[in-house]
Order: sequence, then C-alpha cells, then structure tokens
Amino acid sequence: RVIHIDIDPACLHKNVPVECPILGDVKHVLRQLLPLVEPKETAGWRAQLAAWQAECPLCYAQDGTLRPQGVIEMLREKTGGDAVLVTDVGQHQMWAAQHFCHVRPRGHITSGGLGTMGFSVPAAIGAAFGLAGQDVPVISLSGDGGFVMNAQELAVAARYKLPVRFCIINNSFLGMVRQWQELFHEERFSHTDLSELNPDFVALAGAYRVPARRAHTPEEAQEAIEWAFAVEGPSLVEFVVPTEEMVFPMVPAGAATGDMIVRRYRFD
Repeated sequence: RVIHIDIDPACLHKNVPVECPILGDVKHVLRQLLPLVEPKETAGWRAQLAAWQAECPLCYAQDGTLRPQGVIEMLREKTGGDAVLVTDVGQHQMWAAQHFCHVRPRGHITSGGLGTMGFSVPAAIGAAFGLAGQDVPVISLSGDGGFVMNAQELAVAARYKLPVRFCIINNSFLGMVRQWQELFHEERFSHTDLSELNPDFVALAGAYRVPARRAHTPEEAQEAIEWAFAVEGPSLVEFVVPTEEMVFPMVPAGAATGDMIVRRYRFD
C-alpha cells in the first residue's frame, strides 16, 4: 500500500492512486511518523540489494575512449565530491547522479523532472554569486543541446570573473531523446542529430573572453580539468564523447520498476 506525502494538494493521487495521502512538509511528516515505525530485521533485504548491485553495477566501457561517465568521475576525483555541481537536462544529468558521489549537502543543483534545457549555465552563475568569497568549486555540467540554449550567459560569468567551470558533454545529439528513439522507436532518429548544427564551443567561449579547451581522450580530459580549475575566473572544457552511449538502468514510460532495462538491446 502507498503512503504519499506532498506539500501540494493538487499532486495527491495525481499519477498513482494511493491508500494514504498526507498533505504536509515531508520533513515534519516523517518526524511525526517515526514513533509509529517498528524495527524490523533488514539483513535479507540488504542481501537482495547487494545481489542486484552485483548483477547490474554502475559500470561503463574501459577501452581508452573518453566516456561521459569517466568525465564525471574525473570531476569528482578533482574535487573529492566537495563541490556544487549544477546539471542541465539529459543523459549527463543521470550520469552525474550515478557517478559524482556528492559529499556536500545541497551540492547537486538540478531542475529535476521539469526538463528545462538551458538550466545549468545561469543556475551555476547564480550559485557562484551565492558562494562568493567561499572556497567552493562550482561546476556547470551541460550537454551540447542544452548549453546552446543559454550560452549567452557566459558574458555574465566573464564580466564578473566568476570561477565557474563550464563542462560540455558533447555527443553531437540530443542524447536522451536519441536513446528513446533507439530503444523504443526502432532507431527512427528524428530531429536529434546536432552534428551539423553545433557551434565550435571553444571558439564560442573565446568570443565571450572565457578561456576554453577541447578534449577527445581520457588523457586530454584529465589535463583539461586540471587546467580549467587553475584558471582565474570562468573556464570551459568541451568533452567529445561517443554518440551511442546510453544511461542504464532506465524504466520505460508507463512501466513498473520491475520492468527496468539494465543493458542495451537492438530491434531485430
């Protein structure tokens, strides 16, 4: 049976009928529920979770190719996870949640399920203003499709010399939409190919007087990240990654969690 806690009454029963709707702030409601919770033995459940993690680990190909997951792990290694990571919308948003491993409370700023492409660049600038004077790295992580939607805001970062590290995961596609088209629409790729539409991101950053570099290999990426964090004021790195990379696990629209897809497949 489902207990749904929500501060917005319009959201109760909105997507799934629930047996026990509770209107309120989740922080306060959970505190009120705690005395009602009886301790239970969880060893079996934890063993099941461990078995699932072993069956479907969060891994990716280690073949010398620059992978988006590897880029995020490099950023995590550089900062120790103690950073404010502001994600845009798309595959990189999911990979960031899986691979960055935050240690700072409120360190992952994201638009959540709203799907507002272009969110990262201005939100990271806002975070940098809010953290002014504090030694906290601010990273803007975007896909190539989302970055161009608010690229003009680089002018603000340059004008105020904000130490934001703008990182673009460039797979030359609207990656999340492409993934759905491949998995559920028999590879009918429609209006997602950006290879002939994308600007030269390094040149674009230079036009706004933001120092920039491009990385094609893990070695170049590592070097570029070190360089970017050493720059005074804003810097930008474009990471060129494979088009075909996908996010897993994923749950198809309208499916149950038990129907999640954990690996790539293609239609016959």
